[in-house]
Amino acid sequence: MLLPVALLVATVATTGSLYYSEVAGYPPCELCWYQRICMYPLVLVLGAAWWRRKNSSGLYALPFAVAGLGVSVYHYQLQLFPGQSSSHNTVVSCAFQYVDVFGFASIPFMAGSGFIAITGLVILSSRLARPAHG
Repeated sequence: MLLPVALLVATVATTGSLYYSEVAGYPPCELCWYQRICMYPLVLVLGAAWWRRKNSSGLYALPFAVAGLGVSVYHYQLQLFPGQSSSHNTVVSCAFQYVDVFGFASIPFMAGSGFIAITGLVILSSRLARPAHG
């Protein structure tokens, strides 16, 4: 029951990132691309795990979710402390904030929240699928 929720989170995050770049016109920075590289496959991996009806198959999503969370945390701290020197040589600054919801929720924050939710849901789903020993 938890894998469909994780799939929903990944789908909403993927749709949201596409909305921000394709509809709202916010060009993604380099770190946003890395977060997308981690989030987009989660829709397929979690969809396949749910379709197979094997909660343990969701564990294949963990490397993507954990790597994406790492990028999100780094990206968010760049936005919080923009004075850091960066080796990124792109047109769009990774420290620039297009979105600021509630005074703290930027795009990397939202992506990181999605990665945390997916990680937790996948781990819980896997643990609930195991038979209890006792």
